[in-house]
Amino acid sequence: MDYELAQKAISRALAGDWKEAIELNKKILKSIPDDTDTLNRLAKAYFELGCIKKAKAYSQKVLKIDPLNTIATKSMSRWKNVRSVKELPTRTSQVIDFIEEPGKTKLVSLLNIGDAKVLGRLNAGDEVQIFSHTHRVCITTIDKKYIGRLPDDLSARLRLLMKNGNTYQVFIKSLSPKSIKVFIKELQRSKKSTKIPSFPLEFLGETAPENNF
Repeated sequence: MDYELAQKAISRALAGDWKEAIELNKKILKSIPDDTDTLNRLAKAYFELGCIKKAKAYSQKVLKIDPLNTIATKSMSRWKNVRSVKELPTRTSQVIDFIEEPGKTKLVSLLNIGDAKVLGRLNAGDEVQIFSHTHRVCITTIDKKYIGRLPDDLSARLRLLMKNGNTYQVFIKSLSPKSIKVFIKELQRSKKSTKIPSFPLEFLGETAPENNF
């Protein structure tokens, strides 16, 4: 597979540029017509543009190739009786603009990646949850399935801030079998932490090594 082209397609999807994402994914299919990851990305892109029939068609093609594909299975289950995007009141996969704000946002590589079956349900752009435990901060799916944890130094900082009342929103930025990066955004800063940035300068760099797609 052309990994560089695939990364561009993912980046355009994260930016909400679904038309360009479709064109890039179609280019990949010209050389690998049965690539299920590309087909799943096309299904999602068409869905986001409101082309429900095309979205379902691509998901069905995935299931013909791989009947147990979790992403396609999940999509078809959600889209079964949907004729337009407006008919789907709750969308588990949300896309936001990943705009960096000094002190308020952070791109983090997770440690101790979770079970492959859980990871197989995820897509770049999915919203996930952040939980503070006694000694660490973990990232889970919306239904509380473990995905990975934050590095210890960042965990220690966010545990205190979350205890003080700070709230955060987290999205999957990119993922592969051995690497998951999440985008953490400060939603609300508590009165106790008014003058304390969530991510000061020493936390702006990468906190863990990254594996390429």
